[in-house]
Amino acid sequence: MVKTFFEDVASVTIFILHTFREAFSLDFEFKEFLRQCYQVGNKSMPLISITGLIMGLVLTIQSRPILMEFGAETMLPSMVTLSMIREMGPVITALICAGKIGSGMGAELGSMKVTEQIDAMEISAINPIRYLIVTRVFAAILMLPLLILYSDAWGIFGSWLGINIKGDVDFVLFFSQAFGHAEFIDFMPAFIKSFFFGAVIGFVGCYKGYHAGQGTESVGLAANSAVVLGSLLVIIVDMIAVQITDMML
Repeated sequence: MVKTFFEDVASVTIFILHTFREAFSLDFEFKEFLRQCYQVGNKSMPLISITGLIMGLVLTIQSRPILMEFGAETMLPSMVTLSMIREMGPVITALICAGKIGSGMGAELGSMKVTEQIDAMEISAINPIRYLIVTRVFAAILMLPLLILYSDAWGIFGSWLGINIKGDVDFVLFFSQAFGHAEFIDFMPAFIKSFFFGAVIGFVGCYKGYHAGQGTESVGLAANSAVVLGSLLVIIVDMIAVQITDMML
């Protein structure tokens, strides 16, 4: 087990270093990068929209009775907004993307590995790391922060819908209350760690797919392990980011 662990660590380290080396190559596959951005970002928007809306709606409905007991119902918009921006939006969206994007990368690259398409690319003098891995990792790093901001917006809108279930609050008034206690420092830590979430999801999905074994069963194993490991690492990265943010404030 110890030998296998160190072999896996060495394999991951070599894979990451190779990816970074090819990332700064002059022959960057820009068209493939844009296609992957479309795959990662645009095709994830419907799921992210529904998830963000439900998060804001449920958080508002569950928090309202508690705040009413303390006479702090007017703090509900700002509480939900800060919760979405700081923690709920980034983490839940990253976990959703780890399931959708990570499994997609693992399955796609795993099937290419099994059908020897990656070997054919190497024989044809096409660098598979540069064409397949770098573009997917960079697309995940770029698009995940945008998806998180998009999810936050839907979450705040869902909060407004939740408040209006048992009341009548104008959207402009709700918006002013929601961001009345928000500061720039509330946005930056969540925005910065979202880039690391994207890097984790992209690297894990690509690594598991690129190193898939032989046989069709390995494709499913690559996709499954990409989701599990990606979700776990997202939570670990979030825990580290929270500790660093707490020390800086």
